[in-house]
Amino acid sequence: MHRFLDISRLHKTFPTPKGPLTVVKDFNLTLRKGEFIALIGHSGCGKSTVLSMIAGLADITRGGIILAGKEIVGAGPDRGVVFQSPCLLPWLTAFDNVMLGVDQVYYTASRLERRQIAEYYLTLVGLGEAMHKRASELSQGMRQRAGIARAFALSPKMLLLDEPFGMLDNLTKMELQDVLLDLWQRDQKTALMVTHDVDEALYLADRVVMMTDGPEATVGDIFEVKFPRPRNRKALLEDPAYYQAREYLIHFLNERSHHRPGQPTQPAHAA
Repeated sequence: MHRFLDISRLHKTFPTPKGPLTVVKDFNLTLRKGEFIALIGHSGCGKSTVLSMIAGLADITRGGIILAGKEIVGAGPDRGVVFQSPCLLPWLTAFDNVMLGVDQVYYTASRLERRQIAEYYLTLVGLGEAMHKRASELSQGMRQRAGIARAFALSPKMLLLDEPFGMLDNLTKMELQDVLLDLWQRDQKTALMVTHDVDEALYLADRVVMMTDGPEATVGDIFEVKFPRPRNRKALLEDPAYYQAREYLIHFLNERSHHRPGQPTQPAHAA
């Protein structure tokens, strides 16, 4: 398979008063171009640490990450990151927040072209009417829409999402999952999303990567999600296979996540 993102023997160790603590150990994963991966596991297992290393926001203790043939060293616009809280400048409008990134990435484009890129993505995420409101005036859900628009507007090679809907109410969360899927299906960005929500993982992802509990967290299992795209939430909830898949993931989290695999192997149902 074409290795678009290749994570090899990734380790992350933090110094502590009692000596070094290895949070992530021997984490191996390969993503295909255009694939959507959900990374699940218990709180504190190192999911966000792995994502931060891919984003270039945390140093790698050992191992390597290669994206589109180049080793990752530090942060860069080739990776669009969406956090749980979208990190907007509150005194700027949603439009101006997106333009901050667009102006840096598309510096050779005309002012009009740059404005059109920002307006296009803000409209796609449902902020057509609200893009000129200050971020401080927007609801949490609308701010997250602006964060998603900003990530896509920069045309990154890869999208990294760290529990982007974790602070939203259920209705807003479902709306934004659909916004994200719609955008992702338009240009098939390679995406890695950290979540603790099993239903979210099954609705969005091509594969669900399950992490063992920390410390020394690693890949415990990989589940291939075979529901056809585009996905319909209602049809999914009426499919018995959905509940079998859900049960499989929950069983891993409840029973198997605290057992470190002796030898990381791809299960029979994984890609």
